[in-house]
Amino acid sequence: MDKECINKIIDLLDNAYEDVKTFLNYSSGYELFVAVILSAQCTDKRVNEITFNLFKIANTPQEILDLGREKLQQIIKSGGLWEVKSKNIIDASRIIIDKFGGNVPDNMEDLLTLPGVGRKTANVILSHIYNKDAIAVDTHVFRVSNRIGLANEKTPYATEEALMRAIDRSMWSRMHYKLILHGRNICTARSPKCDKCAVNNYCLYYKNQKEIKNVNIKH
Repeated sequence: MDKECINKIIDLLDNAYEDVKTFLNYSSGYELFVAVILSAQCTDKRVNEITFNLFKIANTPQEILDLGREKLQQIIKSGGLWEVKSKNIIDASRIIIDKFGGNVPDNMEDLLTLPGVGRKTANVILSHIYNKDAIAVDTHVFRVSNRIGLANEKTPYATEEALMRAIDRSMWSRMHYKLILHGRNICTARSPKCDKCAVNNYCLYYKNQKEIKNVNIKH
């Protein structure tokens, strides 16, 4: 896809959705870190319900360690994957205290040393805690960007790199959330609402679907 089409798609998506800072509720870098860990295969609404109760009891690395894994599991259990998530939160909290002075790291290399942290989580943290330009590729961003044609990749990391090349750096963080919103509202995994899509005139998936439909009609 050429740069002109990419820029048009970005403009249309940018205008279609209001700016969103984050879907998760937090009041500190560490709270966001915990919330993002909990968000794996869990809705933002449920995560916010869980953290509302959790952060009233413990919202620092030391308080989480003092809370203990068993109590933590009880609080986060409704979000699924609670055994793995509780272990990662406890282990990461200990590392944050021992290695980083109680502060969530401010760079990709160190963030990726923390249990449960992949590039998506790291990019969310870098963007929202440290105001660094970053594109976090979750399932929505991966699906939407590859469907439309902003990327043509097989992995989230390759998609992240493709989007970084395609989108102006100043818009990385903003477009991350607008691609998510588009994936939730229009470009859904099943039965995407292509007729209502603001970028369907430029979307490669939509063009391919129209061609297939036309071929079937002729036959």
